[in-house]
Amino acid sequence: MSPGNVDRVDQDAPQFGEDQRASHGSFALDVTFSAPPERVYAAFAEPELRVRWFRLPGESQTAEHELDFRVGGGETARNLFVSGDIQERLEYRSRFVDLVPARRLVYVYEAHVDGVRRWVSLVTIELTAQDDGTRLDWTEQYTYLVLSGDGMQDTAHLRGGTRLILNGLATVVDPERYRA
Repeated sequence: MSPGNVDRVDQDAPQFGEDQRASHGSFALDVTFSAPPERVYAAFAEPELRVRWFRLPGESQTAEHELDFRVGGGETARNLFVSGDIQERLEYRSRFVDLVPARRLVYVYEAHVDGVRRWVSLVTIELTAQDDGTRLDWTEQYTYLVLSGDGMQDTAHLRGGTRLILNGLATVVDPERYRA
């Protein structure tokens, strides 16, 4: 391949018109837990804990999940989401780039809807010990490849979905806070 030339184009990928561009951005969220960093990290690393809080929208009987928690390993999750007469096949694929026990996770992931790669992200999660537990800082840099309509709701959807995931994590690492 010569510089600046593409030798192969994925024929299954959606083709963009000249006026369509990728949409880039980032956001950061933080949350504190009363649990120590080791427990928070374990909720990412241990499959039986991970599936309790990380899942794609949809019925649990259609959900699939695989986790290979090591640098170079990754995670795959699939589910069928149904809302009224709308059905969407959702898929999440990640690869772990950097893992420092009880301190940091860095991974890349791509999100697919009905077989179309909608966005890719780089996520950095930092865990900091505090007197009363752990502070988790989540930084996500994303690139939308296919926008929903004009794309105005895409970032809000991604940020809101991430907040929901962190709420689920809290129920696993801080179960005493969430008991009735």
